[in-house]
Amino acid sequence: MSAWGTGDMAAALLDGAPPAEHGSEAPATEKKDPQAYGWVAPTKYDYETFNKTTKELEEAQASAEVPENQAEFGGIFSGDWANKGALYEWKEEYGDVGPRFEALEKQLFGSDYHVRTGIKFDRIQQISVTQEGNVRIDPITSFDNAGLHPAMRENVKLAGYNVPTPIQQYVLPAIFKGYDVVACAQTGSGKTAAFLIPILSKLMGKAKKLAAYRGNPANMKEGERYRAEPLVLIVCPNRELATQIFDEARRFCYRTMLRPCVVYGGCPLREQIPLLEKGCDLLIATPGRLIDFMNRPALLTLKRLKYMVIDEADEMLHSDWENDLKQIMSGGDQEEGNITYLMFSATFPKNARDLAKEHLAHDHVRIRVGRAGSSHVNIKQDVVFVEAHAKRQALFDLLMSAPPARTIIFVNSKRAADEVDDFLFNSNIPCTSIHSDRTQKEREDSIRAFRSGKAPVLVATGVSARGLDIHNVMHVINYDMPSPQYGGIEEYTHRIGRTGRIGNLGLATSFYNDRDSDLAETLVKTLLETHQVIPDFLEQYIPEGFTAEGSGDVEKLKFEADSDYGDGEGENGEAPAEGGDNGSGWGAPAAPVQEAPTAAGWAATQQTIAPPPAQPAPANNGGWGNAPPAQAAGYGSAPVKSAPSNAGSNWGQQQAAAPQASGGWGAAPVAQPSQSSGGWGAPAPPPANNNNNGWGPTPSGGSGW
Repeated sequence: MSAWGTGDMAAALLDGAPPAEHGSEAPATEKKDPQAYGWVAPTKYDYETFNKTTKELEEAQASAEVPENQAEFGGIFSGDWANKGALYEWKEEYGDVGPRFEALEKQLFGSDYHVRTGIKFDRIQQISVTQEGNVRIDPITSFDNAGLHPAMRENVKLAGYNVPTPIQQYVLPAIFKGYDVVACAQTGSGKTAAFLIPILSKLMGKAKKLAAYRGNPANMKEGERYRAEPLVLIVCPNRELATQIFDEARRFCYRTMLRPCVVYGGCPLREQIPLLEKGCDLLIATPGRLIDFMNRPALLTLKRLKYMVIDEADEMLHSDWENDLKQIMSGGDQEEGNITYLMFSATFPKNARDLAKEHLAHDHVRIRVGRAGSSHVNIKQDVVFVEAHAKRQALFDLLMSAPPARTIIFVNSKRAADEVDDFLFNSNIPCTSIHSDRTQKEREDSIRAFRSGKAPVLVATGVSARGLDIHNVMHVINYDMPSPQYGGIEEYTHRIGRTGRIGNLGLATSFYNDRDSDLAETLVKTLLETHQVIPDFLEQYIPEGFTAEGSGDVEKLKFEADSDYGDGEGENGEAPAEGGDNGSGWGAPAAPVQEAPTAAGWAATQQTIAPPPAQPAPANNGGWGNAPPAQAAGYGSAPVKSAPSNAGSNWGQQQAAAPQASGGWGAAPVAQPSQSSGGWGAPAPPPANNNNNGWGPTPSGGSGW
């Protein structure tokens, strides 16, 4: 499999079955060769390279007979720290906008390096956007009429962003008008660009006036150093997300004098201090390392700070960063009255709302894109019953039954990550893993190998992979379901959000058993919200008015009030009425619902205003979240000649009536009489109702593996 060769998997997601035929499935006991199924050969970790000092790495790079292709990783050599990504170094003689450099442009904007909008991007335009509070924002419909600085408009084009996503439509004008912002949006909806684009665009015309003086980093003399005085501070919960935002900032700062830097734990201070001393206008940081630098005023001051962004706020509060956040937001030398505060997340629990109420201006903008904590229909969600002792074989068979594709496997513990990684590697699956016990260099190398396709299967704990935005992640597997102690349904939402990003299609497969029953009720509601098919072992949790095929009025779904997952509480602990304040605790009445431009296209100027809350909700009209017309059973299934037998469809059993081989997603097994049905790798019977969003039926599960 090439680094970016995901055509087979993409076709499978679109057409309902992969085009490649592997013949009849072998029995589970027969050893399979992953390379025969299209997977690249696994490679061992290069300890020799990654244990070298910075000086040894530079000498090896200089003496290399064949120069390494830096463009693949944005200007970073193997063994380098992620904070050393290539930057546009400004020179005084450039004027307002610097000249273009083709080699650097390729490193920053190469299409293989970051996520671009997908073929199902049109579905995103149907997401409803709710403005809460007293402030109203008129959304933009195009980047052309957003008032961007010319250099920023060009960078947006180079990044492949053609039209703004719903959250970008509202956040861009809010920031341009100077409002504090609280934004809650689905994962993979473009939150990072929503704050980077307007903030940097506003500063581009004022950078010389606002920024601290510094020399040209390319010509700095030995001993010449400057204190970092950032204009923008972005705080995020983990190291991988910090370096990812840094990569995005490097793109949007291209051809400007704004200089981004990133600091995070695990990387030696000696590797970060010299980069800060060259000057810093935009600082991305994790809380612990940021406070370390805040206690070193000779290296860092926040007195020039104009913007503070708290990204993934809910995760930082879940991770006991609350005291650190309060210190960062008010304990530095910044002038609070001159700072614009922005908070972004996919969910907003009460402690995050309290933090916003304490620090943000009273007239701040509050925006919700879809329901807080929701996923979207670009992700097909399969839930499969697998007993704990059978998970490894089920995982291997699942990977063998699908076309090779970039896959993230989530587990609940560091020990499980190591064990699953070891099992897959010894099974010749090209894999790598990340968790908090790995050294920072090991973590960065794992992400780099995953991005490049060298190790297209990544085993990760939920926290370590929070916010990862990697091109062509086609499949997410919940090897362990996130129980409430591991984040519950919010964590499930974040995990599956690693695929299906910005209009791309994705598949999420979750292994479920009786130990996960405390998650079942909310999981079923989450599946029904995007019209997913409910497996038979979860049918008892289907609310009244809904069917196992995923049909029903999603407006009637009620999630737990004022939980970390819900939007807030109403009277008597019930969910708030539509159009109400949602019990947010922010103290302002809710705004009328506004929706992003719909069928007229992104560039349309007409807004669709929903009826007042007192009126009945509008009928389903084929918009976001509604199932499309019935289609033939596709993804994961082959046609069956007869109705399924009455025997329980237990995991690992065979179909009573043998189907014909169809070259589908896991070819049909050889015809063989049996008393039961529903084998692993065998086609599932089609549901009674094909109202399943065109993905095909989810395999029914039973009680056994």
